[in-house]
Amino acid sequence: MSTEQGEIDVPADPKRVVVLNYALAGYLFDLGEQVVATTPEVTDSTGEYSRFWSERAEAQGTEFLPWSSDGFDLEAIIAADPDLIVAGGIGFPLKHAKDAYARLTEVAPTVIVSGEEESWQGQFSFIAAEVLGREDDYERFESAYEDRVAEVKANIAVPAGEVSVLTLDRADTPYILIEGTSLSAELERLGFATAPLFRENDIEPYTAGGDTFGPSLEVLPDVLRSETVFVVGFNNANIGVDDLEREAPYNRVPAFASGQAYDLPYWAIRGDYDEALALLDTIEAKFRKNR
Repeated sequence: MSTEQGEIDVPADPKRVVVLNYALAGYLFDLGEQVVATTPEVTDSTGEYSRFWSERAEAQGTEFLPWSSDGFDLEAIIAADPDLIVAGGIGFPLKHAKDAYARLTEVAPTVIVSGEEESWQGQFSFIAAEVLGREDDYERFESAYEDRVAEVKANIAVPAGEVSVLTLDRADTPYILIEGTSLSAELERLGFATAPLFRENDIEPYTAGGDTFGPSLEVLPDVLRSETVFVVGFNNANIGVDDLEREAPYNRVPAFASGQAYDLPYWAIRGDYDEALALLDTIEAKFRKNR
């Protein structure tokens, strides 16, 4: 197959796949591929299976490979004896994959999922159709999701006004999701109107080409003006509305002051297929008509 890194000879029926990004592993499990190892969700941790694919990982005996902010553990990857490596995605996993690409290709054919593929649809379709030649399987997953989106949209009453997504791992480091990206785009498909806060304010993205921007605490109540705010802990952070609503400056944010701030699971911000489906369940439960 042809990739940004050049031509790659992907095995027709891989038996030992190593996934160097926890956020991508679910796609391989959904497709029934044999994932012998993946990296933990957070660097320098022992790792814990996602509740969405724990049964499949346990059945396969999937192991966790150590990694850090400095890179992957190449010796551990070699020991896993992969016949295909799937890497890339967003953030550190993408950076490390690009930095180590030459060495990884000496171990096994290595495919990097582009950072431009920010949605689960882009990532899943690339892995299923482009890498594994299983386009029909992907289309079945996508069709099931589209059916569920239509069902949830019909079942909910969307709050009046506009919404925004606030993500943070500490109360003093707020970031707002840029409208039209990742979770914001999925909410818009359900009928929510995302406030154009990034377009309205002269604030650079947190990282070039990224999907968040970070206003200072001083201006946050003025910038985060949307009537409804979803709060998402970043990177497994256990922080939510209860931690913020009585604290300055969050208590001056309109949605907090009016009681229209809602928690969403940390994985909702950049969810995979299974997480996207679970998010639909969460939204349906929160906003169901005639609750």
